[in-house]
Amino acid sequence: MALFQKLFKQTVVYGVATVVPRMLSFLLLPLYSAYLPTQGFGEVAIVFSWMAVFNVLLAYGMETSFFRFFHQEEFRKEVTATSALSLIGSTCIFLLLGFLFMEEISFATAIASHYVLYVILILALDALATIPFAWLRATERPGVFAAIKIGNVAVNLGLNIFFIVYLPELASKNSIFETLYIPNFEIAYIFIANLVASGLTLLVMLPFYFKLPYTFNSGLWKKMLTYGTPILIAGIGFVINEVFDKILLGWLLPQDIAKSEVGAYAACYRLALFMTLFATAFRLGIEPFFFSHAKEKNAPQTYATITKYFVIFGALILVLVTIFSDLLKLLLIRDSSYWDAMVVVPMILAANFFLGIYHNLSVWYKVSDRTKFAGYISLFGAAVTLILNFWLIPYYSYVGSAVATMVAYGSMMLLSFYFGRKYYPIPYDLKRIGGYLLISLTFSGIYFYLFRNNYYFGSILILIFFALIYYAEKDQLKQLLKKS
Repeated sequence: MALFQKLFKQTVVYGVATVVPRMLSFLLLPLYSAYLPTQGFGEVAIVFSWMAVFNVLLAYGMETSFFRFFHQEEFRKEVTATSALSLIGSTCIFLLLGFLFMEEISFATAIASHYVLYVILILALDALATIPFAWLRATERPGVFAAIKIGNVAVNLGLNIFFIVYLPELASKNSIFETLYIPNFEIAYIFIANLVASGLTLLVMLPFYFKLPYTFNSGLWKKMLTYGTPILIAGIGFVINEVFDKILLGWLLPQDIAKSEVGAYAACYRLALFMTLFATAFRLGIEPFFFSHAKEKNAPQTYATITKYFVIFGALILVLVTIFSDLLKLLLIRDSSYWDAMVVVPMILAANFFLGIYHNLSVWYKVSDRTKFAGYISLFGAAVTLILNFWLIPYYSYVGSAVATMVAYGSMMLLSFYFGRKYYPIPYDLKRIGGYLLISLTFSGIYFYLFRNNYYFGSILILIFFALIYYAEKDQLKQLLKKS
């Protein structure tokens, strides 16, 4: 149980690093929905979708490669230096090409040309912070990791509020602020706030680069690229699944409604963030744990137990957020013109639950050095996403995108389980895991699509689910949560 207690503590801290900043950024949703029309929010969502794509390309799997090779004691300094220098070099090349081809980038991505400069700079700053953040995780410094992440989002949030809410009023009263204020510049201010936050984050990370031994091991670098290339391919597949639906909605819907539809969809999509927060925090805590305990004799059983607990807590989140989603929308989405897209919330919650399970199942290809399967599986998921979006969007708009996301992540989860049984068998408790998954999906679907806003019925479903979990897991949960 000591291992699980350590994992639980690290996950809580990484959860703080992920959940608290995202909860702070949650305040941006009512801010944007109050001050931006759906069309404006849709434009922001499309730009951030493209940024997510480029974030994956600029990291090219080096973060996961860093974790894989860092735990070989004799190579730690070389791994750190080589991976950091690799990203420095590639980021410089990206900056050069980005500045040279700004107009072409604007045309290819349909991002307004006056936003492209901000996007290029933000992407470069974030890429340079990749290895310092990975180093903090690998050396088990979650407190520092959390403080920097929280600081980044606090600065971003504060500047968003200042630029969008207070600056127009201050500009009307004070000539100094009048020089800073540009009317109808809200979207650009959003990217400026992000740019300042990313710049300050890298500034805090500079001691990492000052202490870095500037030695580059080309042989090690080639091994890291070989290991990381499938991760890059997987990352491209994941980002297509995660954000490309917003881009495709902008492309495939009539232009007079496209950005408004994207805005409503992106806003309601964020209500599923609770599941994403949980899954991300769990993954951040568990990924170094997977590698550091891969050689333990009872590692497969440990992985199986961890996955079961993930499914238990994920199932609870799915049911709770679905039942109370209409209350959450009142707090987070102030403009009712966004609410038409609420129909997608249970589907996006389920999709992100499947994705979280997939990340837990993916331990088999990471610890057995079969990362090529990450590429195969993610490309399959991306193909499902693209095919279903192209097919469904013209008929069902964002509902088609939500269905595509759910089917894609579900298929990836099942494929990973299938191949994992063949190459790295893990004794999952399929009866209980499958039961929790099926019950949570059934309860969520019945409530939202048949008994929506009937909170008496929803409360009964919650109590039944809690009772089922307690009856099945009471002995093990008591041991897990017992103080050391």
